[in-house]
Amino acid sequence: MTTTASTASPAYWEPLWANGRRYRQPCENEKRLMAEHLDLGQGRPALDIGSGDGNLTRHLHHGLGYRTTGVDCSPSAVALAAAAHDALPGPGPAWKCLDFTTCDLTTLPEPAYALITCRLVYRWMDDKQSFLNRVRRVLAPGGTLWIVTEVAGRRTTTDPDLLGLGISTADAELLTTGWSVVHTADLDVLRCYTLRP
Repeated sequence: MTTTASTASPAYWEPLWANGRRYRQPCENEKRLMAEHLDLGQGRPALDIGSGDGNLTRHLHHGLGYRTTGVDCSPSAVALAAAAHDALPGPGPAWKCLDFTTCDLTTLPEPAYALITCRLVYRWMDDKQSFLNRVRRVLAPGGTLWIVTEVAGRRTTTDPDLLGLGISTADAELLTTGWSVVHTADLDVLRCYTLRP
């Protein structure tokens, strides 16, 4: 009997990154929304969970002024992100190969983060409540959680594999429960969530 790797695990993501799979980059509209909804970093720590090739991590670091760490469970993704940064001038983000869903959170470079981002990752979490609980443990008081995720039912396709990529209404309700501030903005099939305790 063959078992399928959890979609939140390194066993699922490493072969995809290692074999050249790439994912949607933040567009100018998404960067504009970040500028509108996120505070300037002013050197405060930020954590980008599921950083992939590091595009968002670098934008947070160089564009918004955070002291950013990108973490991903795929060694190939982390190597790709670090190599891409080597071409940029000046100090850049820190990179760490780490499975946020299972790691000892004390191994993170900072005890708490002013900003935590999770782009195109939340949908893949098997236990979304546990994931959000872990995020809250390392989010600084007054900090911000920025999540970008696809929403179910927005694609104009009949392909069941593509239709299933978005989060359900129940997943969205779980995501937004328990925050004092919830802002959303839509970008085609994606929704951006700004969440504050």
